[in-house]
Amino acid sequence: MTWPTLQIPGWQETRATMHMWTQIVGKTRLALAPFQNHWWHVPLYLSSRGLTTSAVPWRDHELELEFDLVRHVLEMRSSLGQSAAIPLVSRPVAHFFRDYLELLESFNVRAKFLKRPVEVRESIYFEQDFKHRTYDPEWANALWRVLMHTRNVFEQFRGEFVGKASPVHFFWGSFDLAATRFSGRPAPRHPGGAPNCANYVMEEAYSHEVSSAGFWPGDDTFPEAILYSYAYPEPQGFADAAVAPRGARYDGSLREFVLPYEQLRLVENPDEKLLDFLRSTYAAAATLARWDRGALERAPFSPPPREAAPALHG
Repeated sequence: MTWPTLQIPGWQETRATMHMWTQIVGKTRLALAPFQNHWWHVPLYLSSRGLTTSAVPWRDHELELEFDLVRHVLEMRSSLGQSAAIPLVSRPVAHFFRDYLELLESFNVRAKFLKRPVEVRESIYFEQDFKHRTYDPEWANALWRVLMHTRNVFEQFRGEFVGKASPVHFFWGSFDLAATRFSGRPAPRHPGGAPNCANYVMEEAYSHEVSSAGFWPGDDTFPEAILYSYAYPEPQGFADAAVAPRGARYDGSLREFVLPYEQLRLVENPDEKLLDFLRSTYAAAATLARWDRGALERAPFSPPPREAAPALHG
């Protein structure tokens, strides 16, 4: 399938508004879900229609919130059969937040969370945010389709690793889809430094050595949508490693390898080129950091010939 363009008028404004909306919903999951290492209980996940919290426990039942980027609603459902939605349309974050709190109240949900965004330079309280107000359904749907394409390739890449690896998940703080591999060794304490984010958050996220990759639609300081790959701690020589495909480069300001999305989508086989990027940047990180690659990796899976495949049903 064709990877959609993100060069749509108004996409940067929609991106900024959606970032705030996903923070609001993501913080609800953070408030209700049991803690998991590396903050793996806070991300959103790709669904057949958009982004979802997945099932989150509340009292004696389950809740789910889903950004439906096909019908353009935020839907809330419970295991008790209750369902309600609010429309995704252009309007200030303050108005969305007001309606969202009413939605939670209608489900009798009490979620305590910080009511302003994190990991952004300008952290406006949601109830006071009249700056972010644009929602373009075309751009929102295109973003979801890019995330789906990317997730499918990342899942294939994830299957080539038998060591500890994260799910492919969407972090609403940084507004990116990410997948991380671990060497199994502890890492030096992370210095922190993310805007409006406590250092202990980064320390927990990077408690062990990682090679991490993802898709990021950019922000006001870096407007270009990219695929990225980095290592923490960064091994000596990583920035000078030869990686594929052509066009991938090390960005000194981000301290990671980047591959421009618009360049990737126009090549003959974007899936294979993205796999090349993921494999080569991981190999550079793991080799230079002396990971036990023989114990952590497996060859890409190839199904047996049809006649040799075991029966799955009696």
